[in-house]
Amino acid sequence: MAVCIGYWQLETSKIMPNTAFKNLKGQSFNLADLKDKPVLVTFWAPDCTGCIEEIPDLIDLHREFSDQGLTIIAVAMNYSPPNQVLALAETKQLPYQVVLDPNASIAKNFGNIQLTPTSFLIDRKGAMVMQKVGKFDLAAIKELIKIL
Repeated sequence: MAVCIGYWQLETSKIMPNTAFKNLKGQSFNLADLKDKPVLVTFWAPDCTGCIEEIPDLIDLHREFSDQGLTIIAVAMNYSPPNQVLALAETKQLPYQVVLDPNASIAKNFGNIQLTPTSFLIDRKGAMVMQKVGKFDLAAIKELIKIL
């Protein structure tokens, strides 16, 4: 069971590493492909209560901001069984990118993420503008996205 703690860290100078992703459909992309778009990367696990509680908020963010370029990438932790990730993505009809991280390389690129949920908001220049450990506040993240 994942431990959830919460804190906000706002930062504007850290450029995020050019990380490679492969979604559940087998499509590959990387963070550099998303330059000039805001990106929300969230690390989660199917057995994390806070992560499951965030899903409706992530769907809401996708619906409200995807037309404005927001890309949401939900990275399943390396200990997450792929069949559980796939089943949850299908059951909840997740409209955003869901990726597996079987060797924890994505988690390492983002600072060796251990706790879920952990989210990063990246601006159009590739700089991290928010890091949140624990469930994020939907209203606060919407305000941040609007100014990106």
